[in-house]
Amino acid sequence: MFFAFSKVAGFFTNPSNVILACLLAGVLLMATRFARLGKVLAGFAILLLVAIGFGPVGNLLIYPLEQRFPAYSHQGPAPAGIIVLGGAISPEGSAARGTPILNEAAERLTVVAELARRYPDARIVYSGGSANLIAEGPGEAAFARPLLESFGIAPGRILLEDRSRSTYENAIFSRDLIQPRSGERWLLVTSAHHMPRSMGVFYAAGFPVEPHPVDWRVGQLSDLFVPYASLSDGLKRTDTAMHEWIGLAGYFIGGKTRELFPSPR
Repeated sequence: MFFAFSKVAGFFTNPSNVILACLLAGVLLMATRFARLGKVLAGFAILLLVAIGFGPVGNLLIYPLEQRFPAYSHQGPAPAGIIVLGGAISPEGSAARGTPILNEAAERLTVVAELARRYPDARIVYSGGSANLIAEGPGEAAFARPLLESFGIAPGRILLEDRSRSTYENAIFSRDLIQPRSGERWLLVTSAHHMPRSMGVFYAAGFPVEPHPVDWRVGQLSDLFVPYASLSDGLKRTDTAMHEWIGLAGYFIGGKTRELFPSPR
């Protein structure tokens, strides 16, 4: 139920969808006695479209998320394992082509090649089922194994968690699959902007993982105000950032995290 609600809520709170809805409503109102209101609404939607599409809104929203957890420092004992959260593989495209197809979060997976070499005894866990609300199909984990093995990782080191459909389920199902022992170190690999919510649910699940953020979308502070190359780039960055901020609030309200904005420990 929570998964279905979160997917539906995510669709209706997506900034791109909200702007489009306002624009369409404005156009429709122009043909009624509320034409003046329709013009105002449509004009406002167009202004938002341009401001968000080319302005710094997306970067300003995603930057604090990415800065919450610093880059991993390879110090101390070697980890017992590395957990990679799904989101890097496009399962529908992979199924259609018969080969793993990576998206813009590909670094979640590609970084594992170096980590597996650095920590040859660490187990590698890929956590990712199907997040499709409507159609049933293979999850990401089904396509992760051949890719991980192509990195030279022995099959015996790889564990696949293929039931999770959300970040919350990533934490619960990974914990149940691994059953970590007291004192073991486990690294958590996911996109930097997704790390606060991810760490929050792993904390709440009683699984004290260590953050290894990757896939930064904003390089440095001076990049915040660099204009986007296209309207779609700015909209997508804003959608991504708002998805995380709304997810943080929803998880906190729903009791799936203990902090509104989880921080390093």
